[in-house]
Amino acid sequence: MKILLVNDDGVMAHGLHTLGMALAEIADVYVAAPEQEQSGSGHGITVRKPLYAKPLKLTFAREAWSIAGYPADCVKLALEELLREQPHMVVSGINNGANMGNDLLYSGTVSAAMEGFLYGLPAIAVSVSEKPGNYWAAAEFTRDICRRWQQKNFQPHTLLNINVPGKDSGDIKGCRYTNMGWRWYEDVFAQEKDEHGRSYYWLGGRIADTIADSNSDVGADAAGYISLTPLNFDLTDYKVLDLLREEDVDN
Repeated sequence: MKILLVNDDGVMAHGLHTLGMALAEIADVYVAAPEQEQSGSGHGITVRKPLYAKPLKLTFAREAWSIAGYPADCVKLALEELLREQPHMVVSGINNGANMGNDLLYSGTVSAAMEGFLYGLPAIAVSVSEKPGNYWAAAEFTRDICRRWQQKNFQPHTLLNINVPGKDSGDIKGCRYTNMGWRWYEDVFAQEKDEHGRSYYWLGGRIADTIADSNSDVGADAAGYISLTPLNFDLTDYKVLDLLREEDVDN
């Protein structure tokens, strides 16, 4: 089995190396990751400047590259140019911090996995919800999912989003299969002044949601469970689409 490993925290991030060591137990691992942290970059791609890919030596990887671009760039460049053979799957992570609820729209970790999904490959995004998080438990869980996927001969066009709670294995109560929940923030920007008295703003904020659906990723994490959420690229609101079609018929 060949796995392409990517992240958004940068090629030297602890989460990527922990996951890489776990995956190397069951697969040939190839790494294509950003040279710098790209958290919150979403599904950005580089279109107005060249991409540079610097080969690296990583103990757990057959080949590795540090790429001056976004997470989605890394996957696209690896699949189109860098790898001699297509991998069997794409794994993104381990992200330092949760990726659940509507945070998924901003996540470089999830977007990197989504890029693999768009190429028709099975893909996994994995994050830890604490800082510092339960990295080894997340790595082992992801490794076992990959092994199970291999035994079932994979499933193309599938994307799984995993969030692992707690700071050690004893904090985990189990795993729940979940839907994407809702997560919102308050006091999003902090205003400061520079030395010239000009205002500038830091994006931050604290989580405002206090009640979470137990069937959602947010609810599972709050209850101490690993959340495993299947995702899809289709953003269509089919209820509204049906209403629009009905109104068109009525007119």
